[in-house]
Amino acid sequence: MAEEDDTKIRILQSLRGKICEAKNLGPSSGPNRLRDLCTFCTISLDQEEVYRTKVYEKSVSPFYGEDFYFEIPRPFQCLSFYVYAKSMFQIRDLPIGKVAIRKEDLYKYCGKENWFQLQPVDPHSEVQGKVHLEMKLNELITENGSICQQLVVQIIACQGLPLISGQNCDPYATVTLVGPARSDQKKTKVKKKTSDPQFDETFHFEVTRSSSYKGRSHFHVEEEDIEKLEIKVELWNNGNLAQDVFLGETRVSVKILRNDNAHKAWYLLQPKGNGTKSKPDDLGSLRLKVTYTEDNVLPSPCYMALRNLMLKSPDVKPISASAAHVLGDICRESVGYDALLPVVRLLLHHNRLLPFLTSVAALELENTQEANTIFRGNSLATRCIDDMMKIVGKSYLTVTLKPVLNEIFESNKTCEIDPVKLKEGDNVEVNKENLQGYVHKVFTSITQSSSSCPPLMCDVFRSLRQLASKRFPADPHVQYSAVSSFIFLRFFAVAVLSPHTFQLRTHHPDPEISRTLTLISKTIQSLGSWGSLSKNKLSSFKETYMYDFFKLFQEDECIEKVKRFLDEISSNVSKESSGVEDSFVLKEGEVHKRAQGRKRLGKKNFKKRWLRVTNQELSYHKQKGKEALCVIPVKNILGVEKLEESAFNRKNMFQVIHSEKPLYVQAGNCVETNSWIEVLSQVSRCNPGRLSTFHPSAYVGGSWLCCTETNESTPGCKPCTATLLANIQLDIDCDRETERIFSFFSSSRSRLQKMEDACAGMSVYLGQQEECSAFTIQDPKETFRTIKELGEVLDDLQAHHDSKGALTDEPGTIENPIVGKTA
Repeated sequence: MAEEDDTKIRILQSLRGKICEAKNLGPSSGPNRLRDLCTFCTISLDQEEVYRTKVYEKSVSPFYGEDFYFEIPRPFQCLSFYVYAKSMFQIRDLPIGKVAIRKEDLYKYCGKENWFQLQPVDPHSEVQGKVHLEMKLNELITENGSICQQLVVQIIACQGLPLISGQNCDPYATVTLVGPARSDQKKTKVKKKTSDPQFDETFHFEVTRSSSYKGRSHFHVEEEDIEKLEIKVELWNNGNLAQDVFLGETRVSVKILRNDNAHKAWYLLQPKGNGTKSKPDDLGSLRLKVTYTEDNVLPSPCYMALRNLMLKSPDVKPISASAAHVLGDICRESVGYDALLPVVRLLLHHNRLLPFLTSVAALELENTQEANTIFRGNSLATRCIDDMMKIVGKSYLTVTLKPVLNEIFESNKTCEIDPVKLKEGDNVEVNKENLQGYVHKVFTSITQSSSSCPPLMCDVFRSLRQLASKRFPADPHVQYSAVSSFIFLRFFAVAVLSPHTFQLRTHHPDPEISRTLTLISKTIQSLGSWGSLSKNKLSSFKETYMYDFFKLFQEDECIEKVKRFLDEISSNVSKESSGVEDSFVLKEGEVHKRAQGRKRLGKKNFKKRWLRVTNQELSYHKQKGKEALCVIPVKNILGVEKLEESAFNRKNMFQVIHSEKPLYVQAGNCVETNSWIEVLSQVSRCNPGRLSTFHPSAYVGGSWLCCTETNESTPGCKPCTATLLANIQLDIDCDRETERIFSFFSSSRSRLQKMEDACAGMSVYLGQQEECSAFTIQDPKETFRTIKELGEVLDDLQAHHDSKGALTDEPGTIENPIVGKTA
C-alpha cells in the first residue's frame, strides 16, 4: 500500500458558493401558480441531498442568501439545486424545479453569480451511478446446420446507485436488444440492499445472419444491419409490493463491435430516453454562485522544494523579497489576496506564521503616514491576519458569541430605531431598550473573554502593539487602535453581522434579525474603537438616531473596559486561567444510531437520535433539547472510523470506538459523514491510548465480518486513519495547501515574469521604473533571486504533475475501475 500511495495522485474536491435568490417561481399560468407556499432549496450530489436551506416565507421571488461550503468525499457526475414548496397538508414537499450542472461544466460558472432557468423535476431524469458491461460477437451453428451471429452481453456490476428512501436499493437490470421489428429483453436477479451490486450475469442474443455470407471464417454482420442494433441496459429498484423505481439506463450500439469482437467498459447511467423532453413551462429562475475546486495532490516528496521555499519566507530580508510576499503581489489583480490563505495555513502548521505576520505588518506600517489610518485598508498584512483569526479563533467565537446570538435569534425582539423604517405599532423607545440590552450582552461577553483568546492571536496582537508604538511614539493611543482594528472591527463585529459564515448559526438570518445584527455590529465597532480615546466619536455618526442611541452608554466606563480587554489580550503578562475549559458545541444534528447490546439486526435496531459533540463530551438524545440518553467523555474516545457498508447494508456509517462497545452511527449523507468523522477525530486526537488498528465492519453472529475472528476483543485488522495534529482547529493538509500555492503561481506565471523583468530593470537602471509600480520591490536583487528560484521549483513540480497524470485516482477514492470514454 505504501508503494501505491507514493505513485498516485489524490484528487480532493470542495464546493463553496451561495444560493442567492429566486424569481417568479412556479408555472407562469394555471392553477399551479405559487402564491401562498413557503419555499426552500436543497443541494444534491447526483441524487444524494447534502445541504438544505431553511424554509422562507411566502413569496414567488424569495431571497435566500445562504452560503455553503463542504468537502466532496466521493466521485459524482452532477451537481443539482432543487427548489421546493413546503407543503402544509401533503406528506411530501412539492418540487418546483431544479438546476442541474454536469461536473465537467462547473468550471464555466466558477466564482461568478449566474441566473439559471429552473427545469422540471422528472423522476425518470433523476439518475446516478454507472454500469460495467462486456459485449462479444460470436459465431453460432444452429441445430439445422446454418450459421448465425450471437451477441453475448455480460452485466458485470454497478456502482453508485442512489439510495431509496434513505436506504440502499434492491437493484436489478434488464438487458434489451433493440432493432428493427424486434425487442428481446432479459433480466438479472435482484440484489438485496446494495448500491454497488455485483451481477456477473451473461445473456445471449441471436443476430440474423446476413445474405452476404461466403464462409464461416469471414462471417460478419453487414454494415447496414449492425447500424440498426443496440443494447439497452436499464437499472430498476425492486419495489416488492410497490411500483419498481427507474434508476437509469445506458444504450450501446452493436456497431462498436464492428472492428473488434469484444468490448468492455464502464458507462454512466443516463435519464430515460437520454433526457429528451418537450419545452417546459416557465418555472422561474435561481441566482447561484458556485465555485468547484479540484486539487490534484501529488505524493508529499514532490512538494518539498516549494514547501521549504515558502517556509523560508519569514527569514527573508526584506520580507517583500520572500516567496510568500511575491505570491500575494502577483495574484493581487486576479484573485485579490485569496492566494494567501494556503500560505497562512502552511506557515501556521509549521509554527512560522508569527514572524511572517510581524514582518508584513512592519512593512505596512512603514508606508502608513497617519496613526488614525493604521491597518484600516485591505492589504496583504491585514488579509493574512484576518485569515489567521478565522482559523485559530473559531472556538473563541463559539464560546464568546454563540450563547448571546442564540438568545437574539430565539427571542427575536424588535430593535429598529430608524424612524423611517419603523412599522405601524412599533414603539421606538421599547425598541431602543431591546437593542441596548442586546448590545450590552454582546459587549460584556467580548470584554470578559480575554482568558479564552487563543495564544497565537495574543502573540500577534502583542507584536502589533509594539510595532505601532515604535512607528508612532508620540501617539499614546495607537497601541490600542492597532489591536482594536482587528479584534473588534475585523473579528467580532463581522461575526455578529454574519454568524452563519462563522458556523455560529446554521442559516442566514431573517430580514428582521439581520437588521438587528447590523445595528449591534455597527455599535460594537464603535464601542471597540473607543479604545483610541477619540472624544468626538458621537459626532462621527451620520445618522441622528445612532447619535441619540449612543447617549445611552457611559463613554468613560466603556473606554476603560475596552482598554482593559485590549491590555489583557496583548500584554506580556500570561493570562490567568481558571483551569476549567469552557464547554462549547462543535457539531450537532440528527442521525440514525444502532442500538447497543442487541443481538437482532434490522430496521428496529436503528433509531433517530440527536447527536451532539462538544470539546468535552459526545452525547445522544431522543430529540434536540432533551436530556442525554448516553454521554461519552471525549477523553474516552479511542478512535473514529468509517464503517463498511456491508456491516449493516447501510451507507454513510461511521463508528466511535471507546472504552465500551462501539457506537455505530449513520449520517444523513456522505458530506455529513465526513464532517462528523473530522470533528470527532480532531477533538479526540490527543487522547492517550488511541488505537492503532480497528475493525472496519461489525461483530455479528459470533465473529467479525471483516476478518472472521471469533474473539470480540481481538485487535483490529486494519490500520487506523492517521491523525497528525494535536490542535482541534488546525486540521491542515500541508500537501494540499502547497498544491494550491503551486496552482496560484502557475496561473500567474506571466505576472511573475513581469515582476522578474521589473527587478532586472531596476538593477540595471538603478531606480524605480514605471513597470515596477504594480509590485512591492524593495531589494531588486534579492527579489530577482527569489523569483528565479521559484521558476525552477515550479517547473520541476509541473514535470512531476505531467509524469504522474496517468496515475490519477478518481476523486475521493483509492482505487476504482477505469471509466470508458462514454463516461
